[in-house]
Amino acid sequence: MNRFANPTRFFRLATALHPWLAGLSVMLLGAGLYFALFASPPDYQQGESVRIMYVHVPSAWLGMAAYSVLAGSSFVALVWRHPLADLVARSASPLGAGFTFLCLITGSLWGKPMWGIWWAWDARLTSMLILFFLYLGHLALLDAFDDRTRGERAAAILAVAGFVNVPIIKFSVDWWHTLHQPASVTRLGTPAIDPAMLLPLMLMGVGYTVLFATLLLMNVRSEILSAKIRALRLTAS
Repeated sequence: MNRFANPTRFFRLATALHPWLAGLSVMLLGAGLYFALFASPPDYQQGESVRIMYVHVPSAWLGMAAYSVLAGSSFVALVWRHPLADLVARSASPLGAGFTFLCLITGSLWGKPMWGIWWAWDARLTSMLILFFLYLGHLALLDAFDDRTRGERAAAILAVAGFVNVPIIKFSVDWWHTLHQPASVTRLGTPAIDPAMLLPLMLMGVGYTVLFATLLLMNVRSEILSAKIRALRLTAS
C-alpha cells in the first residue's frame, strides 16, 4: 500500500479507476432509484413517505463513513505527516458535509408527516447536526491561516477529536429513549425490514458508497494537481 501512498502513483491509480467507479455508481443508483420508486411497496404505516428512507438512510451512512475517512486520514497526517493524507482529508470533508446535509433535510421531510414536526432535539438528530457542524468547522479551519500547513494541522486535530461523535450517532437510539426508530438493517440477527424494501435500500447504500469513492478520487486528483501548480509557481518565483 505504501507504493500507492505516493501522490504521483495515487494519481495514476485514481485516473485509471475513476471511469469504472463512475459507471458503477450510475448503474447502482439507477437500479436503486427504480426499485425505490417503482418496484417497492408503500409501508403499511408510513405510506409513500417511506420512499424518503431510500435517500435518507444511505446519506446518514455516508455522512458517518466520510467522517471516518476524514478522521483516519487526519490521524495519519498528524502522526506520520504524510502529504497524501492531508489531501484525502481536504477532499473528503466537503463530500461528507454534503451527505450529512442531505440526511438532515430528508430527515426533516420524513419527520413532518410522521412526527408532525420538522425538527426535534432528538439524540440521533442532534448528534447528526453536531456532525454537520464538525464538517463546517473542519472546512473553515483548512483555510483559516495564511500558512496552509497550520490550517491543515488545526483541522486534523478537530477531525480526530470529533470522531467521538460517530459512535454516539450510531448508538444514540440504544443509549437513550428517542423519537428516532432503532436500527432495522444493521441490528444483530435478521434485519427488521421486508426484503422488497431491503433490496433498494442496499442498492442505494452501495451506490452512495461508490459515488463517494468516485468523487473522493476526483477531488484528490484535483488537489494533487493544485499542489503541483503551487510548487511550480514557488519554483518560478
